[in-house]
Amino acid sequence: MDTRQLLVLAATTMTSLSGPAVAQPAKDPYVRVAEIEIDPTQLDAYKAAVKEQIQLAIESEPGVLALYSVSDKDNPALVFVFEMYADLDAYKAHLETEHFKKYKIGTQGMVKSLKLRETLPILLGAKAR
Repeated sequence: MDTRQLLVLAATTMTSLSGPAVAQPAKDPYVRVAEIEIDPTQLDAYKAAVKEQIQLAIESEPGVLALYSVSDKDNPALVFVFEMYADLDAYKAHLETEHFKKYKIGTQGMVKSLKLRETLPILLGAKAR
């Protein structure tokens, strides 16, 4: 799955907005995609850590609009995280939270490589489930 496919998938499955919606706030949201290679022997522990971090971020941070974590079907140790924040300030605030710091420290030895892709939103839309 390439970055474009991941962005399309994430944007079309976003459920954090109510009703049919096209997100076009006054400020453009800050969107990035992380490509993370995990040590396969630590994949279960990584999945638990990323689930906890995402759940806490969604529940407690108003500036977090969407966080999705998916793995490559043929290589489950290759993980993609789609991140969407209200703006750059919301992203910076996310980096300072205790749950994010816990995730970064706790997964440090599990991550073999990390590639962060900066993006420019074209259109972000979602249907409510």
